[in-house]
Amino acid sequence: MTKNHVAPQEHLAAIVRRFSGRRVVVIGDLIADQFLYGEISRVSREAPVMILRHERTETVPGGAANCAMNLAALGAHTVLIGTAGEDEAGRRMLDKLGEAGIDLSGVIISPEFRTTTKVRILAGQTHSTRQQVIRVDYESVSLMDVPQRARLRAQLCGAAKVADALIVSDYNYAVVDAEMIEALRVATRDRPVPVLVDSRFRLAHFTGFTSATPNEDEVEHLLGHRLSNADELEAAAAELRARLGYTALLVTRGSQGMLLVEAGAEPVHIKAVGSDAPVDVTGAGDTVIATYALALASDAGIADAAHLANYAGGVVVMKRGTASVNAQELIAAVAAPRSTKIEK
Repeated sequence: MTKNHVAPQEHLAAIVRRFSGRRVVVIGDLIADQFLYGEISRVSREAPVMILRHERTETVPGGAANCAMNLAALGAHTVLIGTAGEDEAGRRMLDKLGEAGIDLSGVIISPEFRTTTKVRILAGQTHSTRQQVIRVDYESVSLMDVPQRARLRAQLCGAAKVADALIVSDYNYAVVDAEMIEALRVATRDRPVPVLVDSRFRLAHFTGFTSATPNEDEVEHLLGHRLSNADELEAAAAELRARLGYTALLVTRGSQGMLLVEAGAEPVHIKAVGSDAPVDVTGAGDTVIATYALALASDAGIADAAHLANYAGGVVVMKRGTASVNAQELIAAVAAPRSTKIEK
């Protein structure tokens, strides 16, 4: 090894060490993820269903809030913009966010708004691992208050002035509407910082930004046809990137890793890292986009940022529930003997 040569692992680890203190703004739908654990006690006499003896209920930040938690765990100064209700789920979620040091000055808390809550019920026998048996969603209504929407846009414009990157975390609960998208374009027009988008069902509305992280199914949905092999996926991803006007598109593929398509470059396939049997994929997309954005905010190239996002995803899917990855874990994953292979 020559003096000036830097091993890929060392190069990626150096990027992670630059994460600390970078300012990243997250705008989107805050979700309270609840996990209700119970022991199967017997079958009900009323119907052929299990009766669970309740053990505990945990509430953690999900959606845009989970993205913010991942950024904070990785060392970023994180600003969160969104809405929450004055309810128990919202209070517990905001408490966790506050404990993580996240700037919540851009969160509107209103008694007229219900915190979107996803309750996952996990059941098992006395000495067995609890497995998810059903999920119950309590969905919010759209925020219709015009002054409150104007306040959200003002918070975004102010935060964008000093941001190193911005993330849109859109779970289709209408926080990021057409006016908010336009405000984001205006806020970054004269100050070109990375803007990354994670949108369920509405990615076509978010044109002209830096990058997005759709999964393979979302690419198929947006283009309106099934993809049967890697060549078709490459062509489809390149078409979607051009249609959206992005610099790059990072397609997540679960156990198949990721596909990066970047303007002026050959498609790059990044193999998944870690175990072939993930423990829980809940919230993994939030970890991926948080790491991807923070790497770009730390002056990484797009390919390096995608590589780090892949490592982070490999770490978080080995944790149960909605979880995050910290900088030490990410550096350890990069340095581990197993390594991803980047293929062109």
